[in-house]
Amino acid sequence: MSSPNQPAPFTADDYRARMARAADAAAEAGLAGVLVAPGPDLVHLTGYRPVNTERLTVLVLAPGQDPVLVVPTLEAPDAEGAAGAPALTLRDWTDGKDPYAVTAPLLDGRGRFGVSDNTWAMHLLGLQRALPDTSYVSLTEALPTLRAVKDAPELERLAAAGAAADATYEEILKVRFSGRKETDIAAELADLLKRFGHSQVDFTVVGSGPNGANPHHEAGDRTIERGDMVVLDFGGLKHGYGSDTSRTVHVGEPTAEEQRVHDIVREAQEAGCRAVRPGVACQEIDRAARAVITEFGYGERFIHRTGHGIGVTTHEPPYMIEGEEQPLVPGMCFSVEPGIYLPGRFGVRIEDIVTVTEDGGRRLNTTARDLAIVE
Repeated sequence: MSSPNQPAPFTADDYRARMARAADAAAEAGLAGVLVAPGPDLVHLTGYRPVNTERLTVLVLAPGQDPVLVVPTLEAPDAEGAAGAPALTLRDWTDGKDPYAVTAPLLDGRGRFGVSDNTWAMHLLGLQRALPDTSYVSLTEALPTLRAVKDAPELERLAAAGAAADATYEEILKVRFSGRKETDIAAELADLLKRFGHSQVDFTVVGSGPNGANPHHEAGDRTIERGDMVVLDFGGLKHGYGSDTSRTVHVGEPTAEEQRVHDIVREAQEAGCRAVRPGVACQEIDRAARAVITEFGYGERFIHRTGHGIGVTTHEPPYMIEGEEQPLVPGMCFSVEPGIYLPGRFGVRIEDIVTVTEDGGRRLNTTARDLAIVE
């Protein structure tokens, strides 16, 4: 049973279902199977998080074939302890042996395989030498939504991560901004994320004044002053799943123009969230948000996509951008984060994580989207 502080652990059946879906998706894409190296895909599919080294570790998934995890013998005990291990077969190899000779019999010698993007080149080349008639394509290209549709236990973790990010925002509003460096606020954001249960902090963007016009500004030594807009964008991992939220605050009372720009971004963000529903193409979320900003004359100042997927990493497919025709499916989770950036002056961004429901969308961030005044 889950609790507010610790969700129920994933079971072998959860991982079995994920691996089966991946194998089925590979077949639908015309692939002979999927090869998964250490990294986010392997964690998602098996719960196993090994160190990625020169020794070959690879999960082999193929339609009609039981999952097989090839591992170095010295790492086999750790692999056997993974939550998903009961749902697969372990095949180990010892130092001095050829790991590709162990792996090759598991593969169709003339097949085309999807390969996780972070697979080491030396391992892929080793497989090609062993099976010269095989071919390979990256999973991002072949199966871009492999991790995109979240099951109920995953959604529970994403909601908990979002709530922790919200609590962090509520607390940071209480601190003094003026007269302090961006790095000071960034450090407090990181500490708060950890206080509210994050095991990993991935980013703490603090863009004050003109620095806010750079969407990925790294917090620097600039001293925040009264009259500054300050873009806050922060997130990381809690219970292995991501948070990512942005709010823009103002030190003291804003000018009429600053308030107006913020109101436009808030309206655009609302439009993007309202557009979320099953069957709608990802690009429609971008179009909905972008249309508002363009209508008010700031279209050229919205310089990035409207959103990205989130799960075991804080950035993953699907992407809310023009040209992405992937339809939304219940269980997908992604950011909706339009912005306006005025070089040399200030920027505004508002971001929530949204999950697709059976009849619309649900925000996983619920803090106020008004322009908060800080001291």
